[in-house]
Amino acid sequence: MLRAAAEVFDESGYLGASITKILERAGVTAGAVYFHFRSKEGLARAVILEQAADLQFPEGEGGLQQLLDMTGYLAVEMQRNTLLRAGVRLAVEQGVVGKQEYSIYEWWADRFHQELVVARRKDQLLDGVDEAAFAQLLVAAYTGTQVMSQLSTGRADLPRRIADMWRCLLPALAPASVVSGLRIPEGDTVGAT
Repeated sequence: MLRAAAEVFDESGYLGASITKILERAGVTAGAVYFHFRSKEGLARAVILEQAADLQFPEGEGGLQQLLDMTGYLAVEMQRNTLLRAGVRLAVEQGVVGKQEYSIYEWWADRFHQELVVARRKDQLLDGVDEAAFAQLLVAAYTGTQVMSQLSTGRADLPRRIADMWRCLLPALAPASVVSGLRIPEGDTVGAT
């Protein structure tokens, strides 16, 4: 049922989606939906919170390369993972319908922060970089970049745009000697060595 809801929310957004469309897509009765979710809003909230459920982040040693690989992987997944796309779309659109489910943004910031803490331990960050603040900035930059990509190319250029984002951010984050040793993923090279 969540997958069917994700498909409809991905295609139509919150305002364009209806419980009827979701029921038809899922092939279930209204009773089945309302047994698990009180409303369309509850179903949308579940999609937002479960957006990362299927993700299998690339494994690595942690730190900046892991963070680069993770965001590169997300760029590719945004092109093919309906649950992720729908969850992100709903998280971005929620202000339009007067909702505020901020916890998913905090979850992503925490995930990015973990890698930045490892990067600090590995002496990969410039002095004065605040790991928590940069994690918040990264969530905002990634969110804005994916919105621009969606509007301009249907996310076809998202991996390139995320790589460009990193080319702009890395000099403010890490010493040149560290940056020169990093590989910025360009889509299909995510996780490659």
